[in-house]
Amino acid sequence: MDVGCSVATPTSLLLSSALLSSVTSNSSNYCSRRVSILHVNGWNSLAVRRVAPLNPSCKVSMSTNIKTSGTEIRQSYSEEFHDSGEFSIMGLSPLDGRYAQKTKNLRPFFSEYGLIRFRVMIEIKWLLKLSEIPEIKEVSELGEDARSFLKVIVDNFSIKDALEVKKIEEKTNHDVKAIEYFLKQKCKSCSELAEVLEFFHFACTSEDINNLAYAVSLKEALNNVILPVMIELCKTISNLAKENANIPMLSRTHGQPASPTTLGKEMANFAVRLGNQGKIISGVRILGKFAGAVGNYNAHKVAYPNINWPSIAEEFVTSLGIGFNPYVTQIEPHDYIANLFNAVIQFNNILIDFDRDIWSYISLGYFKQITKPGEVGSSTMPHKVNPIDFENSEGNLCLANAVLSALAMKLPISRMQRDLTDSTVLRNMGVGLGHSLLAYSSTLRGIGKLQVNKSRLHEDLELTWEVLAEPIQTVMRRYGVPEPYEKLKDFTRGRAITKDSIRDFIKNLELPDKAKSELLELTPHLYVGEAEQLAKDVDHAMDLISGFRLQ
Repeated sequence: MDVGCSVATPTSLLLSSALLSSVTSNSSNYCSRRVSILHVNGWNSLAVRRVAPLNPSCKVSMSTNIKTSGTEIRQSYSEEFHDSGEFSIMGLSPLDGRYAQKTKNLRPFFSEYGLIRFRVMIEIKWLLKLSEIPEIKEVSELGEDARSFLKVIVDNFSIKDALEVKKIEEKTNHDVKAIEYFLKQKCKSCSELAEVLEFFHFACTSEDINNLAYAVSLKEALNNVILPVMIELCKTISNLAKENANIPMLSRTHGQPASPTTLGKEMANFAVRLGNQGKIISGVRILGKFAGAVGNYNAHKVAYPNINWPSIAEEFVTSLGIGFNPYVTQIEPHDYIANLFNAVIQFNNILIDFDRDIWSYISLGYFKQITKPGEVGSSTMPHKVNPIDFENSEGNLCLANAVLSALAMKLPISRMQRDLTDSTVLRNMGVGLGHSLLAYSSTLRGIGKLQVNKSRLHEDLELTWEVLAEPIQTVMRRYGVPEPYEKLKDFTRGRAITKDSIRDFIKNLELPDKAKSELLELTPHLYVGEAEQLAKDVDHAMDLISGFRLQ
């Protein structure tokens, strides 16, 4: 039997797993586009590259290309991603409009193109798995040509391919069934695969394909896009802590002057909190199911009663790099997604706290913002340099948490063995994570503009000698002076406390000369406890060497 398989893509485009593959796709109704995909850890992984317009008739930015053997090869790009200005300005969501450039790296994972591609990958891998099961004699182990044919379909999956799937869906009114029909059409030209076309989607319910596609895309989006930016945030704030470890700063509790700290220590607090939350996110186990219509392998068992289908399903799911959930209905119950998004929400909450504190410190003059030539702070007040990056971050974190919270609350709830309410909701994962990514980038950009105003920090401390009331009454307690708190309360409340007045108070205390001398040497600038050392030790309190990564 001739098992040779021919594909539209030249064999010269079959690249190794570490290389970039490019495919040109054309449609009479759409601009010509190329999808460039970087394959990592084999052909089941998708890293971020670009969708670039090639057709000169499209009113979009152009890249320089050369032609070799009828295939267009990228020669150079001026930027990572070219987008149609017309499309962006008409986008309903600012993530695909105003902020498209800043969230583009999530498109390969959470766009409809990305979802279709991951579904195709799952369907193909399931056929390959079936071919390796000896009991299924109707699907003998596929030869190298057939495997290469299938690999090219995934590696070179194009915009044109996705549009073909959408065209089929117009007739089927079923998105996953459209994938099955697309693959059957695609594989007819391969004689070996033509004999086993009906084993595409064998014993599967749509959710078997969907839940795995979402699980893999979610894991890869987090590992390749979201978590690296979270790590960068933690490192940047940690550096801010170490660089300013010894700069004293007036604390404020309830908005009122309180015991001094250092600027670095307050930054260290956030770095450690974010780092701890990043580890919690990394600890969430991504899960998948592959148990058929209601989770019992009903159809599997009837077709091949002697196969251990739960074991086969576990092997298949774990081969995708995700954990296996054996107890499910028609759907994987999405509890892990709720846990994951709740963990991301808490990371975002901590960052909101950071954004608001930095905003307040800018307002107090503790930070100046480095200006950029040509930028306008206010349309009417020329002097203003507004903390817009931290405000933008806070606003987007609010939106992100609203979407992620809705997902976390809704997804684990499904009537009986399933309803379809999760289907439309799952398509919004990229929205919640997109606003998160946008916020992280805004905070990082804002931090890059900060310049510590040491003179303003010094001035505030010099005007608040009353903060020494705490150490004075504490030393008085040590040496048995009666009612120390009450004495300091009477001395400080409602009065303007100066360096001279507080020193006069100390001199009149019945304390040992050594204790009195030490108190007289104390200033608000020196009264920072272990704050400096805590700030310097921030890296020991957070493990960023191993980073954040979903396993």
